[in-house]
Amino acid sequence: MKTQKTEKTEKPKKTKKEPKPVKDDTNRRKWKREASEKTRLSHRLSRIEGQIRGIKGMIEDDCHCMDIMTQVSASQAALASFSRELLNDHIRTCMNADERAGRDAAAEELVEMLKPIMR
Repeated sequence: MKTQKTEKTEKPKKTKKEPKPVKDDTNRRKWKREASEKTRLSHRLSRIEGQIRGIKGMIEDDCHCMDIMTQVSASQAALASFSRELLNDHIRTCMNADERAGRDAAAEELVEMLKPIMR
């Protein structure tokens, strides 16, 4: 008697569960970030906050305008860097999840949001 070979069925690969955007009671969109991402972004903002407090202290201490402007420029660069990092995270996580969910409007929303920034 011949034995039949049974085809081996592959189990679907488990994928990392994607967080879903939700709205809170203020009707703002929310996104569940990983703890490491929250920590990284929060630390960057804390450094920027410290720079701003330093500028305020320089004004209170009557520092020279050029020295203050140098610190303002550094703070602006740090905030721009934070914005780029946040945008990068948004594209890798939120946009990627929207694309997989078939939400075509996400790309257009990003383009519209970036218009005033790119001026």
